[in-house]
Amino acid sequence: MGKLEHPHPTGLMQNPAYSHVVVASGTRTVYIAGQVALDERGAIVGAGDLSVQTTQVMKNIGLALAAANAAFSDVVKITTYVVGYRPEHRAIIGKARSPFFQNMPPPASTLVGVSALAAPEWLIEIEAIAITG
Repeated sequence: MGKLEHPHPTGLMQNPAYSHVVVASGTRTVYIAGQVALDERGAIVGAGDLSVQTTQVMKNIGLALAAANAAFSDVVKITTYVVGYRPEHRAIIGKARSPFFQNMPPPASTLVGVSALAAPEWLIEIEAIAITG
């Protein structure tokens, strides 16, 4: 595992859902492609349900991290794309995402509202960057 520091910048509001700054030192950078709510057979999980889709996406990220000998504790940055973003989506996504980052500082995070993803049934896509070693 790489060393991660989460300094809190003076003058910025502290938010428990993400870190403004993550300083990573390590020897390996792991890039996880945007994950969507598909199971191992390629079937959609949670059609029409943002919470269920977010949970599946996070599970998929966990599988991808494990394949690279990494864990959620190694994640330094996530970017989330949400179709038809509305302010209430933030709480739904946060609640589904938080169990994967328990007992650790959250990564730096960006949330982007988009008009569509590559398939119409996908409501959310998340990509991640991790540092290990």
